[in-house]
Amino acid sequence: MAYTLGIDIGTYETKGVLVDTAGTVHAQASRGHQMLVPQPGWAEHRPEEDWWGDFVFVCRALLQDSGVDPAEIKAVACSAIGPCMLPVNASGAPLMNGVLYGVDGRAEAEVQELTNRIGEDTIISRCGNALTSQSVGPKILWLKRNCPELYAETSHILTSTSFLVQRLTGEVVIDHYTAANFSPLYDVKTQSWVDDLADDILPLDKLPRLLWSDEIAGHVTPTAAKAAGLAPGTPVTAGTIDAAAEALSVGVDQPGDMMMMYGSTIFIILRAQSQVSDPRIWYAPWLFEGEHASMAGLATSGTLTHWFRDHIARDLDPAQAFPTLANEAAASPPGANGLLMLPYFSGERTPIHDIHAKGMLFGLNLTHTRGDMYRALIEGIAHGTRHVTDTFAELGQSPKRLLAVGGGTKNALWLQATSDITGIDQIVCEKTVGASYGDAFLAALAIGAVRRQDISMWNPTDRTITANPTADYDTAHALFLRLYEQTKDIARDIG
Repeated sequence: MAYTLGIDIGTYETKGVLVDTAGTVHAQASRGHQMLVPQPGWAEHRPEEDWWGDFVFVCRALLQDSGVDPAEIKAVACSAIGPCMLPVNASGAPLMNGVLYGVDGRAEAEVQELTNRIGEDTIISRCGNALTSQSVGPKILWLKRNCPELYAETSHILTSTSFLVQRLTGEVVIDHYTAANFSPLYDVKTQSWVDDLADDILPLDKLPRLLWSDEIAGHVTPTAAKAAGLAPGTPVTAGTIDAAAEALSVGVDQPGDMMMMYGSTIFIILRAQSQVSDPRIWYAPWLFEGEHASMAGLATSGTLTHWFRDHIARDLDPAQAFPTLANEAAASPPGANGLLMLPYFSGERTPIHDIHAKGMLFGLNLTHTRGDMYRALIEGIAHGTRHVTDTFAELGQSPKRLLAVGGGTKNALWLQATSDITGIDQIVCEKTVGASYGDAFLAALAIGAVRRQDISMWNPTDRTITANPTADYDTAHALFLRLYEQTKDIARDIG
């Protein structure tokens, strides 16, 4: 038998899967970790413990549980949360914790300064994206200004996936899809690193070598093999961001295919026909040369359900809390008896890009129940999602197929509310393993063991969530949008 290995580092958990070249899963493993919030607006991971330590643990667990000989693993692919910012020294050792993606807003001042200096139109034209908390360039400038000693010692700036690939192979690489988030240091037209927009951020030789995600970055070194239990010389792909691997896992391949990932955040990827540049959404080259993708993401989604369980439903057994809350919410009618929730508990990413946005539960009276509140929370996330899908529609990018994936697909209320509020049917595939499964497919693709269209056989359709034609959320959605607009100045002023 021939196998491929996929491992994904998520915000709160690392997951891995061992798959044969027919797509059969032979072992799964996971390990949890925390997102560190050292101060409001910051979000970090520990690279040694949360990224490499988790990779080693999960890899060894997969080998032990499956009994597969490491020599039978023909390729490895990694994905991870992204885009992150991690400075490393000449020996590849991290100089600080990894600064996470758009949930970390520490570089707000640098985002504004660079935008004013370069001009938003120029940035969008050259980089494909407006500068936001998702952008890595401003975070590197923040490092230079606030941690000059660390900046001076920096040999390379890595992201989470490139850190793993470096540990496995010794190669310092990054895939184009991830690199597009390094604005204003990546030009989407030339698909290369550039410094003519801002030459004071970082010398370009401190950025990783660019590859496509189906290219082999290098091979497992003897040191990495000893640590992880792999065979020396095993090919390792360039990897990518977790959401892209997750999209691949459910068959996002043709223009018009859209993935909606239900996780700690909602993340959306649309395989676009051509480059679509708009400040409300993100653009990147897709995983394969000559292809395009448009992206969007909410800042807090599944995280909110955990917050609600931990703080509003403390009386419930944690093991049964979510089914109980779902039953309570199901007893509340659509519209949650007039409650509206803004799901901006960590600011918001697309389409408003407002790190000062705040969460809000509006319309409470003495008749409301916990079920009403939980339904309002689920519907609030769905309204935030519709704000994104409506933005895509305005840009002429409505999906032809929407494929739902992630742990949240087990939440029937969340899925149905999202279809009812957006008006879009959703396809759920048989396997909801997620990004690690997409990694395993990408590894097989990189060594020529499968073709791209084979993903439909690896992961066929299981069911379709159909939007209820009688559901009328238009008025509630208009109020949702007004509620943000009429309170955003207050949200900014209270800090």
